[in-house]
Amino acid sequence: MENIANHDIQEKILKPISGVLMLIVAILMAVLCIPAFILGVESMVYAPAFGLIVVILSIIMFVGWIFILCGLHSVNPNEALVLVMFGKYHGTVKKSGYYFINPFARPIVPASMQPLPLVTTEAAIEDKKNKKKNGLTVGSTRKRISLKVNTLNNDKQKVNDILGNPVMIGTIVIWKVADPTKAVFNVEDYGEFLSTQCDSVVRNAARMFPYDDFDDSAETASNGEKTLRGSSQEIADLMQEELQKRVENAGLEIQDVRITNLAYAEEIAAAMLQRQQASAIIAARQKIVEGAVSMVKMALDQLDEDGVVVLDEERKAAMVSNLLVVLCGNKDAQPVINNGSIY
Repeated sequence: MENIANHDIQEKILKPISGVLMLIVAILMAVLCIPAFILGVESMVYAPAFGLIVVILSIIMFVGWIFILCGLHSVNPNEALVLVMFGKYHGTVKKSGYYFINPFARPIVPASMQPLPLVTTEAAIEDKKNKKKNGLTVGSTRKRISLKVNTLNNDKQKVNDILGNPVMIGTIVIWKVADPTKAVFNVEDYGEFLSTQCDSVVRNAARMFPYDDFDDSAETASNGEKTLRGSSQEIADLMQEELQKRVENAGLEIQDVRITNLAYAEEIAAAMLQRQQASAIIAARQKIVEGAVSMVKMALDQLDEDGVVVLDEERKAAMVSNLLVVLCGNKDAQPVINNGSIY
């Protein structure tokens, strides 16, 4: 990143001449050059000097007509034209319209937009499909850089969380080209660059947090108890901030990052499901026991206060045991009627 920043090219906004005005001039030149040439040739018979001048002027108008036509360019809304002239950066046109630009200034485009060869490998074809899927213009003859908002669909990838568990995670990145000059000159292919940086950011973020909080482990506590599943929005914001820093020198603006897919990898998904079920059962049993103890205590206290029956410690223990069995059991209790004395 430091090398890119040291050779950073500052954007220079061009304000070219109106293309409509220059087109009118070109039409006038085209209309006048042929009659002027004929007039000059005829005048050379009786006035050679005058005829030669007229012929030269007609040739100049013809060359000027071609020169103007080669310099006419149109820029659509949300597009930019990055120009180089004689190997040096000439300027950038961002405002939409029809303009006349120096014909020696050549529009330049990144590698992803250059025309593809007639014969390509399967890998190149697959790469082309992926770029089209992510909103990039591939193999286009257009010389303009799109400033429209794009969506990068970062497919699911397997990463390890902070506890070492393999996790499948996928993200969507909403982005656009904010500085077309940097996008063209600072990186070879800004679309590929963004995709690679997005993969790296996702992996780094996933390695910093656990998938879920099963216990109060030291790793979880050290990260403020954030988890990939429970704090997905906060983690997505962290990924957006880190990704923006990485692509800043490429002239890209990250507008949003969202986690679209999050699950355990297949090899541990079943085991983790059992662990989640066990945790849920333990939590439920804990609630049941807490409620049962509270109810037993309330029953004993109320019996003592109302003086309904006086129980010794042994009978209280038996009553507590029976009530806990009834309240904490998985099945409905079967009542037993005692016809004799409890003593």
